[in-house]
Amino acid sequence: MRAHYRAEGIAEHDLAASPYDQFSRWFKDAAAAGLHEPNAMVVSTADAAGRPSSRTVLLKAFDERGFVFFTNYTSRKGRELAENPHLSLLFPWHPLARQVIVTGTAERIGRDETAAYFRTRPHGSQLGAWASEQSAPIASRDELERAYEELAARYPEGEQVPAPPHWGGYRVTPDAIEFWQGRLNRLHDRLRYVREGAPEAGQWRVERLAP
Repeated sequence: MRAHYRAEGIAEHDLAASPYDQFSRWFKDAAAAGLHEPNAMVVSTADAAGRPSSRTVLLKAFDERGFVFFTNYTSRKGRELAENPHLSLLFPWHPLARQVIVTGTAERIGRDETAAYFRTRPHGSQLGAWASEQSAPIASRDELERAYEELAARYPEGEQVPAPPHWGGYRVTPDAIEFWQGRLNRLHDRLRYVREGAPEAGQWRVERLAP
């Protein structure tokens, strides 16, 4: 199966000076187009031996410091990031014939920042973070639901649920951010920002890649 891509593309002079500003433009376009969960991204990690794994995670924040998501630290991705902090994020905005690929390194954010975000989560999601030993084998779904029900009895609706110590956020500091726009005849536009120097310097160069 092959899709017919759009005629218009993206040129170097169209880009924002900062890749974060360019990401913000495209993210707003994806949201305005009505894409389901435009903040959904494929997070790909690898263990110390280089064996890869991928999963879809929701982006929760981004700014000039990087991209933030939250997860269970004992999950497969959490264990792999502890061994190897290098990862990639892929935003697959297919209806717009666009992708954004972020490559960089992940670092845990502070507990205060994690706790502040955790308090904004729905009550059920807070309980779920405690109930699920993410990525661990379980005997049945009943086991998971029993754990949830026990927590719901301990922390009824309206009562503050503490953030689990094994759960928190990561901030991804990019080394490169590629913006991909589908074009006719498979002559796609690929423009990549590459960081130069320390992250705090905010210096980037832009290069065009062959499709």
